[in-house]
Amino acid sequence: MRWTSSRPPALDEVAILVGLLRDEPTLVEARSPDGFTALHLAAFLGRDRAARVLLGHGADLEAVHPANGLRPLNSGAASRRAPMVRLLLAAGAEPDARQKGGFTALHSAARHGDLAMTEALLVHGADPSLAADDGQDALAFAREGGGEAVIRRLEASTRG
Repeated sequence: MRWTSSRPPALDEVAILVGLLRDEPTLVEARSPDGFTALHLAAFLGRDRAARVLLGHGADLEAVHPANGLRPLNSGAASRRAPMVRLLLAAGAEPDARQKGGFTALHSAARHGDLAMTEALLVHGADPSLAADDGQDALAFAREGGGEAVIRRLEASTRG
């Protein structure tokens, strides 16, 4: 038998996930000991296939981490996973979800100079004028280190 991935089918995490959810559907709501849902972790680690399975089994797009207020979208943005951010937004994630400190996914995208993520968030209605608790908005974060393309895009979005 031959397979195309670098791992044999028996080690396919998505297949294992599907089996676990089939056997125990409430696992989709379970939390790790440190408070994260499987969707938070899939978002942070960029596991698009796992995220799709979890969403298909009713994972909560707006699950809030009890200590830091992270939602799956914030997790994907913090780890610079633009494809995951697009996936979560397409599934209906709140683009302006705030975590501890008032930070949004757009703040993360701007600070990291991620134009693709910035664009996806803006297209899905993220508000570039929202300020974090420290008073900085997305443009201020972009000016700290986000790069010229993100700065220009945010400036254009605030002009209308």
